[in-house]
Amino acid sequence: MVEGQENTEVAVVPRIDDLRPAAAMPGGIVELTGAGLGPESEGPPKIFVDGLAADVLMSREGRLVCKTPDTASTGLVAVHGAGGESNAVPLRVAHQLADELHPVTNPAVSSTGTIYATISGQRGKQTPTSIVRIRPGEPSTPFVSGILNATGLAFSPDDELYATSRADGTVYRIGEDGSHSAYVEGMGVATGAVFDAEGNLFVGDRSGTIFKINTQKQIFVHATLEASPAAYHLAVNGAGTLFVSAPMQSSNETIWAVEPNGDVRVWYRGLGRPQGLALAQDGSVYVAACLHGQRGLVRVSPRSEAELVLAGASLVGVAFSPMGATILTTQDAVYEVDLGVEGLHLF
Repeated sequence: MVEGQENTEVAVVPRIDDLRPAAAMPGGIVELTGAGLGPESEGPPKIFVDGLAADVLMSREGRLVCKTPDTASTGLVAVHGAGGESNAVPLRVAHQLADELHPVTNPAVSSTGTIYATISGQRGKQTPTSIVRIRPGEPSTPFVSGILNATGLAFSPDDELYATSRADGTVYRIGEDGSHSAYVEGMGVATGAVFDAEGNLFVGDRSGTIFKINTQKQIFVHATLEASPAAYHLAVNGAGTLFVSAPMQSSNETIWAVEPNGDVRVWYRGLGRPQGLALAQDGSVYVAACLHGQRGLVRVSPRSEAELVLAGASLVGVAFSPMGATILTTQDAVYEVDLGVEGLHLF
C-alpha cells in the first residue's frame, strides 16, 4: 500500500445463483450457491426465509447452508451482508395440517382429497384413536379406533379405505363411518399396502414376504425379499410393477421392482433408509430417504437419476393428492406442500 493511501475494501453485494433443494420442511436444511456468501468481519451474513431469520450452518464465499425456520412459510430467501441485500429466490415450505400423530408409512388420500393418517403407537399397545381424517380446509378429527398398531393405508379402486395391523397381521376394511371389519388375516407383520388397477391388494410382511390378495380374497406369495427391521413400503404403476422399499441401517439401500409375474430386480440402489414412496405421472419414484447424507424427499427418475427435492429430517411417507398437493408424513405429523408434481392415479 502506498504511504498515505487509505485501506478501503469495497463490500460485496451477496448474490444467489441457486438454492437446493427448492422445497423444505420446517427445520429442513437447504444450500445456496452464488457469490459474496462468505463470513465478514462481524461473522456470517444474515439470511432470511419468508422474512424470518434462519440459522446459518456454514458460510463460504460461494456457498451457504442454512436451516429453514420452524415457523417459516413458503416465501422468498435473501442474504443480507455488509454490501447490501442479495436477489431473492423462492423456497417452498411445507405447511403442517395435523400433529400429535404416529404415522409409520404413507398417508392415504381419497379421490376427493381427504387425507388419512395413523396413530400407530408402540407395538402391542392400543391407542385411543387408530386413524385420523383430514378433510380439505378442516382440522384433523378421530376417525377409526380399535385397530391395534394401524400401519399401512391404501384405497381400493372403489375408493374404500383399508388398513393393516402390524400387531395381528390383519387387513381391515374401513367403513365410511369409521367402522372396520377384517378383510384378510395371516399377513405376518403387515406393514405397507397398495392396490393395483385390477383391484389386487399387495401387503408387505416385514419378515420378508409380499402377499398378493386378489378380488376373490385368494392369498398368494407374490415375492420374497430380505426382512426389514422397520417396514415394507409399496407403490404400483399402471403396468402392475410393484416398487418396494425395505429400510435397513445402510446408506446404500435399494428400491426393488417386482414384476407382475413375481420376478424381483434392483430398480435403484444408493439411498439411506428409504421409507414411504409414491409414483408420479412421469414414472418417477418419490421416496422419503437419505441421499448423499441429506435427508428428505428424493426423486428418482425413470433413468435412475436421483435428486433431493425437499429437505426434511424426519419424513416417513408421501402421497400425491388429486387436488395437486404433495402430502407428507413425519413421525408425528402430516404436512402438505406444492411441489408441482402430478401424481400417478390408477383409478
